[in-house]
Amino acid sequence: MIAEYYSDTYRTEFVCRGQETKGQALEALRAAVHTYVPSKNIVEKWRRVYRFADQESYLVVIKGKLTQWECTLRIAELVSDSTDPTVAERAQMDDMDDMDDDAAEPADGPWDRIPPG
Repeated sequence: MIAEYYSDTYRTEFVCRGQETKGQALEALRAAVHTYVPSKNIVEKWRRVYRFADQESYLVVIKGKLTQWECTLRIAELVSDSTDPTVAERAQMDDMDDMDDDAAEPADGPWDRIPPG
């Protein structure tokens, strides 16, 4: 699960990692919307939670003593751990030697890679 927010610069922060199933990740997400606070100090006066239509991400608005803070909490899947076998297989490529030289990225989806060197 990740948190995305703006605090001087745009930030993405991992809130929770290593959930085995999507159901576990959704459960952790639903718990976090009531407890998650940003890295910076904030004295919470109230909190409002908005659910997006996909039901896998939430907008959390926290009113502090002096400021209001907004954060999006959502589930993110590591592509190499995907339950979609074609995505997971493609994500685990060791190199891109078998791709056409003209291709900037794989045509059939996302992938993980460790840069050479």
